[in-house]
Amino acid sequence: MIGLLVYGLGIGLMVHARVGIAPWDVFAQGISLQTGLSFGISSVVVSMIVLVCWIPLRQKLGLGTLLNAVLIGIFADLIIPFLPPLNDYLTQLLSFVLGMVIVAFATGLYISSQFGAGPRDGLMVGTQRATGWPFWLVRSLFEGTVLTLGWFMGGQVREGTLIFAVCIGYLMQRSMVLFGLEGSRKPKYSRAKAGD
Repeated sequence: MIGLLVYGLGIGLMVHARVGIAPWDVFAQGISLQTGLSFGISSVVVSMIVLVCWIPLRQKLGLGTLLNAVLIGIFADLIIPFLPPLNDYLTQLLSFVLGMVIVAFATGLYISSQFGAGPRDGLMVGTQRATGWPFWLVRSLFEGTVLTLGWFMGGQVREGTLIFAVCIGYLMQRSMVLFGLEGSRKPKYSRAKAGD
């Protein structure tokens, strides 16, 4: 719960900065513009699509997965009204970068509780385990893909979006290592997988 609350703070700081939104949010916004659904419902649609992708990766749905989907948005909505005005571009940019670092830290924190990853983070962890690729690379590939799709559908892309797409993978990997999570390390192959 603390991890989700801190995550909500990070999202709130990025949204409040108004210099762009994260790639998954660009994707949800694009769906919203194309379908007429609200942004929140579009985010739920994105989460459902992502959870379907968990099936071949054999990711297990946990309580934390559901809490992630519901509570982060609520926490962000509660926090944003209390954030101070940002009167110049530099403070907007600093707010965005601080929010991004907080989101990376909070993700490692709530995943380490072992109550289940959030929909998008579970997709990253499952793909990293299946491929053996570095977590930062997996994250960057997914972020780049949804960013492009969202942009083509009309989602907002600004400098903050680019900063997030480039930096979040590495920051997430450092957070995973900090909290001692398996997903941050290259998986060790069993004898059966090696063909023995």
